[in-house]
Amino acid sequence: MSNLAIVLWIASVFLDTAGRLTFKSAAVTERETELQRWKSMLRSPWLWAGIVCFCLEFAVWLALLSLIPLSQAVLIGSINVVVVMLAGRLLFRERLDALRLAGMSLIAVGVALAGGFA
Repeated sequence: MSNLAIVLWIASVFLDTAGRLTFKSAAVTERETELQRWKSMLRSPWLWAGIVCFCLEFAVWLALLSLIPLSQAVLIGSINVVVVMLAGRLLFRERLDALRLAGMSLIAVGVALAGGFA
C-alpha cells in the first residue's frame, strides 16, 4: 500500500471510530419517555459531531477506494471493529470478555494479512 493509502486508511479508522463514539455519547441519556429521549438526542452536539465525522469518513473512504481494490479496503477496514471495541471499553467501561478479545485478535491478524503487513 502507498503512504497516501495508509494515511487515508488511518483517517478512515479515526473518523469512523469518532463517529460511533459520539453517537454513543448522544444516545446515553436518561429521560422519562421515549419522545423526551429522542428530543434530547437530536439536540445533542454529540449527535451532530458524529454526523460530521461520518460525512468526512465517507469522503476519505472514497479517496481510499480510488487507490486500493475494494476487496482489500473492506478487509483492512475491519480494524474499525477492534478500535471501536477498545474505545468503548476505555470511554464507556463496556465489557470485553474472552470471546470478544479472541475475536478482536482474529480480526487484527486478518487485517495484517489482508493489508500486507505480515
